[in-house]
Amino acid sequence: MTSVIVKNSDVVLVTGAEGFLGTHVMAELKKERFEHVIGLRHADAELLDYAEVAETLSDCSPDVIIHLAGIVGGIGANKDNPGQFFFENMQMGLNVVHAAYRANIKRIIMIGTVCMYARNTPVPFAEEHLWFGYPEETNAPYGIAKRGLIQMCQSYNDQYGMQNVSLMPTNLFGPKESFNLNNSHVIPSLICKFSGAIANNQSEVILWGSGNVSREFLYVNDCAEAIVKAMRFCENPGPINLGTGKEITIKRLALMIADLMNYTGEIIWDTSKPDGQPRRCLKTDKALDFFNWKAKTHFVTGLVETILWYEEAVNNGSINNYI
Repeated sequence: MTSVIVKNSDVVLVTGAEGFLGTHVMAELKKERFEHVIGLRHADAELLDYAEVAETLSDCSPDVIIHLAGIVGGIGANKDNPGQFFFENMQMGLNVVHAAYRANIKRIIMIGTVCMYARNTPVPFAEEHLWFGYPEETNAPYGIAKRGLIQMCQSYNDQYGMQNVSLMPTNLFGPKESFNLNNSHVIPSLICKFSGAIANNQSEVILWGSGNVSREFLYVNDCAEAIVKAMRFCENPGPINLGTGKEITIKRLALMIADLMNYTGEIIWDTSKPDGQPRRCLKTDKALDFFNWKAKTHFVTGLVETILWYEEAVNNGSINNYI
């Protein structure tokens, strides 16, 4: 890190501030003593409407935007809503980047996804491999929309002198994620299923796929730290991977969560359901080189924190549809 690009006195606008990642980024900005942070919620502005986006940026006059707003979900949600996932993610990003350029806002931190990589990308996934093939089909519309936005950021850097940075986190997990069996990612989905089985004295849990595919997981607090560090210090436009560089099979993950939750029943794998990408594991050296970031939360520690948060949320009634 050679210099501070974004100062603590600058105005930072965070889209999707009430979302899973957004709440943790807002907390990280507070921890790092940023003085002027604007958390943009859906109720504050419809990001699908360019006029509303332009008016919001004019009113707020931010120095930098962290664009987190989007529509996300697991394999099932992507399979059921491909058009919505493509259109809404693409349209929100198009509006934010172009309106920022028109408002003379020089810096956007654009959040991509590991889903942008092709199905058979060599492991570990290196940023140079991003365009080597079509994304895994179960989440291709989402991944292609995010690819397009990363290219847009680079193009606006090249033509208009912006200083946009694109980051590509691997699968995130942690407290405050959406725990809903219809659209959750894999870790909250597994926690929900084991919790429901325990509550209902079920002797078995049926899980999607073979369990033999692998995924890499990044604790959400680590990701929030990376985003704020990249915003402050990163001079390279990216795209830059954010991850741990470690993968785990879904079968081993399920056994680990079952053990942590004291579920002792049988786990049955429904191989008629899709597995998704065979492997996901990122090469993560650029984040260390460009802004001195490396993931630090041990995976089991993150799982325990996530399960404890979930169980407390169920007990106090803030999660009602967990089974």
